[in-house]
Amino acid sequence: MAGNRLYRLARRIEGLPPYLFSAIDRKKQEVIRRGVDVIDLGVGDPDLPTPPQVVRGLQRASRNPRHHQYPSCEGMPTFRQAAADWITKRHGVSLDPSREILSLIGSKEGIGHFPMAFLNPGDIALIPDPAYPVYHAGTLFAGGRSYSMPLREENGFLPELSRIPRSVLRRARILFINYPNNPTAATADHSFFEEVVALARRHELIVCHDAAYTEIYYDGHQPVSFLEVKGAKRVGIEFHSLSKTFNMTGWRIGFAIGDARIVSALGKIKSNLDSGIFQAVQEAGIEALGSGVRLTDSVRKVYQGRRDYFVAGLRKLGLNVEPPRATFYVWVRVPKRTTSAKFAALLLSRAGILTTPGNGFGKGGEGFIRMTMTVQKTRLAEVLDRLERWL
Repeated sequence: MAGNRLYRLARRIEGLPPYLFSAIDRKKQEVIRRGVDVIDLGVGDPDLPTPPQVVRGLQRASRNPRHHQYPSCEGMPTFRQAAADWITKRHGVSLDPSREILSLIGSKEGIGHFPMAFLNPGDIALIPDPAYPVYHAGTLFAGGRSYSMPLREENGFLPELSRIPRSVLRRARILFINYPNNPTAATADHSFFEEVVALARRHELIVCHDAAYTEIYYDGHQPVSFLEVKGAKRVGIEFHSLSKTFNMTGWRIGFAIGDARIVSALGKIKSNLDSGIFQAVQEAGIEALGSGVRLTDSVRKVYQGRRDYFVAGLRKLGLNVEPPRATFYVWVRVPKRTTSAKFAALLLSRAGILTTPGNGFGKGGEGFIRMTMTVQKTRLAEVLDRLERWL
């Protein structure tokens, strides 16, 4: 009989919390097995299909035998050039595609690997709270420690950088930021990014900006890139994803941009751990990036209609919610005398509505739930009807 040692987990795994959305999916399946019609507002997975011209681009490219072999881990030159052209048109930032752009198997993969390039055991990563769980997980895998920066409603869900202790800054190597923000849907302007650059230069921090939601915005409030700020490229890297922008979550394709030395370090990690993106998928990515605004405008129009309808309905029911300026998330304060987890559990068990409890993103998310708008408006109407009956 095998002893306990055989199945003993590494300490980094023992200290890792269950991945939030895997746990949520298990709860969803349990309720579905009881015969409940569950409306899933939990995971941010667009219900809109990938644009037809992007699908056709994959179909054409997949027939080319040249794409059936190993791809390069840094990405096809043509894909990186398409990414550079898109960034220039959208944000006015000039990049060298051969040195300052790296393809990613989705931005989650790049963000998760990034701390391995710069953190030694005991080094600190500054992480927003609440935040996308991968920032902490990647830090843990690298042997680093997370220092939480609270995101408070009264501060626009921006971290108060001046409150970070000097003793922490002396040991910090990476500063994670994410705007438009998941889960709060907050946005940031140039002045905040200028403050970030100044802090990074003073304390020799590497800024890691997760920019997955820059193209899902409302009322003409176009989010900015961190790299638009003077001096940002020298201290940072920015992660972009085709998942939300072009409804390509299942395709697993994104890219990182920034200082050539920082991008190269991430590339070194990736070259040892993965073999790059299927080149036919990169060809489809080129099609998407080249189409640009023609595709993203139609996506935004759909989400704008959903946002206006859903937020108005939630407010009419007495729920405390601000209209998001970006992302397809709604950050809803839970009623008094309850918790995020309890309210989310009640919504699922009594109304068949799956949401994400705010504390799943960190202690700073307590008191909120996150709802996504990645279902058709008819389903959002059903959510409001169920809430009205239950509340």
